[in-house]
Amino acid sequence: MVKETTKLICITCPVGCRLEVTHEGKTIVKVEGDECKKGIDYAETELSDPQRMVFTVVRVKDGLHPVVPVRSTEPVPKAKIFPIPTRSREVALAATVARPQVGMAPAESTGNGVGHSARPPPVGSPPTSAPVGES
Repeated sequence: MVKETTKLICITCPVGCRLEVTHEGKTIVKVEGDECKKGIDYAETELSDPQRMVFTVVRVKDGLHPVVPVRSTEPVPKAKIFPIPTRSREVALAATVARPQVGMAPAESTGNGVGHSARPPPVGSPPTSAPVGES
């Protein structure tokens, strides 16, 4: 098999190491530029089964705000990410749900749910912060 070199930026921690990964198919031969073991683990995962956390919004019924942010409960394979925001348009949460609650499960045959990350306040609730420009 032919050796290839792939350049990656590790997204595991804030350092953002620039990795140069030499591999034969999905078998890693050498990783350069990693500052810690997380870089090597990231390179292995990125070449064999790249995954990401998914963030989107869903509608809120009878809520102070029309939408609430949601995220996947686990990383999702990259090939299955794009249907999730489309499916989220079909979901509407009640404004009184407790946090965290899974709003869509499982996400695109991954076994991962999508739960909201903030409790949506019901209509008539006082603002949780001062409007912009006021304190």
